[in-house]
Amino acid sequence: MLLTLPAVGLVVVALLLPLIYLLCTAVRDPELRATLPRTAAMLRAWDGQGLPDEAVFAALVEEAREAAEGQRIGGLAQRLNFERTGMRGLLLRAAESEVAAPYAMGLPALDRNWADPAVWHVLRRASVGVTPLYLLRAVDLDMTAEGDVAVMAERPFLPLLSRTLWIAGMVTLLCLVIGFPVAMSIAAMPPMWARVALGCVLVPFWISIIVRTTAWFVLLQREGPVNSVLMALGLVDHPLQIMFTRFAVYLAMVHVLLPFAVLPMLSVMRRIDRRFARAAASLGAPAWRRFVRVTLPLAWPGVRAGGLIVFMLASGFYITPALMGGGGDQMLGAFIAEYATASLNWGMAAALGLMLMAGVAAVTLAGLGLARLALGRAA
Repeated sequence: MLLTLPAVGLVVVALLLPLIYLLCTAVRDPELRATLPRTAAMLRAWDGQGLPDEAVFAALVEEAREAAEGQRIGGLAQRLNFERTGMRGLLLRAAESEVAAPYAMGLPALDRNWADPAVWHVLRRASVGVTPLYLLRAVDLDMTAEGDVAVMAERPFLPLLSRTLWIAGMVTLLCLVIGFPVAMSIAAMPPMWARVALGCVLVPFWISIIVRTTAWFVLLQREGPVNSVLMALGLVDHPLQIMFTRFAVYLAMVHVLLPFAVLPMLSVMRRIDRRFARAAASLGAPAWRRFVRVTLPLAWPGVRAGGLIVFMLASGFYITPALMGGGGDQMLGAFIAEYATASLNWGMAAALGLMLMAGVAAVTLAGLGLARLALGRAA
C-alpha cells in the first residue's frame, strides 16, 4: 500500500483538487466584495424594494472613486458588464464624475439608469460573493432583474457542446474503424515486421500537434499539393475548397489521434488465442460470424480503451479546429481558452469546462452502455 501512495497522491493533486477548484471558480463572485466592501455589506442588508437609501449611494460613489484612483475598478466593471450590458460604463462614469451629495439625486441625474431598480439588483446579487450566473450562462440560461431563471434569447453554448461531442464522436468512430484492421494486422505479423509497423504507428508521436496541423494546413490549401495532384490527374477542373471545412477538421484530428486508438487495441489483440477463431471456423461459422461472436468480444477491452482515450482527447481539441475549420467547426475548447486567456473571465471558463466534462461523461457512459448491450445481443 505504501508503494501506491505516490500514484494516489498524483491522482489527488492532478485530478481531484483541480476539479474542486474548477467548481469553486465557477460559482465564486468576489469582485464587488473586494472592490466596494462597504457598498456590498449595505446591499446585502437592503430588502430589494425600490431603490436603496442615500447611504448606499454615497458608499458606492466614494468607494468607486477610491477604486478608480487605485486602478482596482477594472475587474469589477468587467464582471458587472458580463451580467448586464452597460454596467461597465455606468460604474466608470460614477467613479470619474464630480457628482456631489445628495448622491441619491446626483447619480440618477448623471445617468438615469441609476434610477432603475434592475441595476441595483445586479449589484445586490454580486455582493453575495457566490453566483450561479456562470453555470446558468454555460447552459444558455440567464437571470432576470428579479432573480428568476430564464432562457437566453441567443443560445450559443448548448449547440456548441453538441457540435463538440458530435465531432469528437465522429473522430472516435473513424479512428476505431481505421485503427482496428491496422491493429489486427500488426498483431498477426511476424515479430520483425510487427516492430516495423508499430514504429510507423508511433512516428506521429515524435512530431508536435501544431506541426502536424500546420502541415495539413499547407497540404489542403487551394493552391496546395493535394489540389495540384487532383487537377493533374484530371479528377477536378478547379481547386477544391478543402480548408476551413468539417472534412479538414476530421482529417487532421484523425491523423493526430489515430495512434491512441491503435495502441490499446494492439495490446489486447496480441493476447487473443487464434485457436478460438479456427475452432469457430471448424464448426462452420462464416467469417462475419467469427468476427462478431469471437474476435470482437475478445478485442472489446482494447476497443473500449482506445475509444475512451480518443473521445476524451478529441472533445478538448481547439488548436486543430481553430486552424482547419470554419466558423461552424469550432469546438468548446476554443471558447474556454478565449475566456481564460483573452477575456480573463475565469468563472465562465470554469463553468464551460464543467459543462464539457459533464457532457463527455454522459456520452461516454451512454456509449459504453449501448455497446455492451449490442455485444450482448450479438453473443
